[in-house]
Amino acid sequence: MPATLPAPSPEEAEHSERLRAQIADTIRHAGGWISFAQYMQLALYAPALGYYTGGRHQLGADGDFITAPESTPLFGECIATQLAEVLPQTEGVLIEAGAGSGALAASVLLALERLGCLPAHYDILEVSPSLMQRQQEHLRAHAPHLLARVRWLQAPPERFSGVLLANEVLDAMPVHRLRCEHGEVREDGVALDANGQFCWQAQPLSAVLHEAAADLPLPTDAPVRTELALAARDWVREWSRRLDSGLLLLIDYGYPRNEYYLPARSDGTLACYYRHRMHADPFWLPGLSDITASVDFTAVAEAAFDSALDILGFTSQAAFLFNCGLAEHLARHSAAGERAHFAALRGAQRISDLREMGETFKVFAAGRGIAPQLCGFARHDRTHAL
Repeated sequence: MPATLPAPSPEEAEHSERLRAQIADTIRHAGGWISFAQYMQLALYAPALGYYTGGRHQLGADGDFITAPESTPLFGECIATQLAEVLPQTEGVLIEAGAGSGALAASVLLALERLGCLPAHYDILEVSPSLMQRQQEHLRAHAPHLLARVRWLQAPPERFSGVLLANEVLDAMPVHRLRCEHGEVREDGVALDANGQFCWQAQPLSAVLHEAAADLPLPTDAPVRTELALAARDWVREWSRRLDSGLLLLIDYGYPRNEYYLPARSDGTLACYYRHRMHADPFWLPGLSDITASVDFTAVAEAAFDSALDILGFTSQAAFLFNCGLAEHLARHSAAGERAHFAALRGAQRISDLREMGETFKVFAAGRGIAPQLCGFARHDRTHAL
């Protein structure tokens, strides 16, 4: 166990051991090796055992991390400003993929209500039964009169006209791990050592990975380990195919490709989170830690463009929020009294601070059949950097 991490409870350790044994069996049945993408898929999403499917509380002060919507309703209010501009140009369908605690859904719905732009339904696509329950509880507590508008989908709609909203979804999609040494690129996968523990093992690239990695600006003069997110590309292509008209609005931490593969990131962007602590060992007690990788937004843009979507904007989270009226929303909260003022001020700083979430997180938009000038990208658009 990494020295800085608190020890799990006996129940947590037993839960993780069951998942570890399942993954180990998968490796043996596969001939002794699986891709890291397959390992990450199992560690995060194995039925009833994965990090997102095993019933643990991941979000909030009692979980492993806090997202922007949990920090302040200002985040959702700014997003609602952008949605209110786009939804009237479509059939008004609003879908959130991976709705976390439900905080974003509640703040967006309440803000759209104030703007007179409520959708007939707010659809949530969620893979975690425990998070689905938590979303229902949050909406019941914070927006009970709007709960009847919320529907939980079992699968994406075949076609839709509206907006797909995804906050911190792409970073949790499985990634392949690449190892570059002596001018050769290989895939770093997962095997079992002599003691039956997970270990890294490199193998030649498959034809699919070889083709996908060909355009990456990988350094050749020093050893590098990095990621390639084929699942995120496929996810964007699939939603692009389903969109008749409207917008994909994607918010996550990441970089354009020319920044993602800089020599300074010679060990990639893979990170794990456990009880608000970051560590670098994805093999530590699988099912208890979140495993993430930063997003290559150039790959996201390519997938959308190849699917005949228009690229409508790319900027920092801070720029997007201010473009969508963060200062004005903050003033409204401040008018409610001194306590509300300071709570809103702290929240606004957390989500827009350029030393933290304001710059680390980016906002990307692609769409079809809507006006190309979006308020969220009116200033400081960085589409040229993709």
